[in-house]
Amino acid sequence: MQTVVIYKSKTGFARKYAEWIAEELSADIFDASEITVDRLVAYDTVIYGGGVYAVGINGIKYIRQNLDKLKDKKIIVFATGASPSREGVISEVRDKNFTIEEQKHIQLFYLRGGFDYSKLNLFYKILMMLLKWKLKMKGKQKITSDERGMLASYDKPVDFTQKKNIDEIIAYVNSSIL
Repeated sequence: MQTVVIYKSKTGFARKYAEWIAEELSADIFDASEITVDRLVAYDTVIYGGGVYAVGINGIKYIRQNLDKLKDKKIIVFATGASPSREGVISEVRDKNFTIEEQKHIQLFYLRGGFDYSKLNLFYKILMMLLKWKLKMKGKQKITSDERGMLASYDKPVDFTQKKNIDEIIAYVNSSIL
């Protein structure tokens, strides 16, 4: 089975997971900007990874716009974010990025990544600054532990990546049949 891993990464967390997945599966790996959909049709399994920004998966339009060309493939998407991996987080990411019909063709995995404010572009820095102000306005007594952690990470980058987080993806690829 021919497998390809493609990714779009702003801060490096999606790239790190993509490299680990490609290594474990002996798969080809490309930055999403380096490969065309016409080349993807040669693969049986297409794995796409991107960071989560304001609940949207970075670059997911690449997969969504080409789903008709890839629908006979095993399609896996992994999203990386700073939030802990919880059902509520996963459901929100899945439902905001994919229609019900698209969810029938795409297997989504959420992998906890991290947060590095210094690596964001100006647009996302402004969005994140607005979030920071919003959280601070809630007051110390009303913010959750996740929100406290988020506020702390503005000054000191956090990296929650762990290679074991890819185990479910590897098992899915190795055991799942189209």
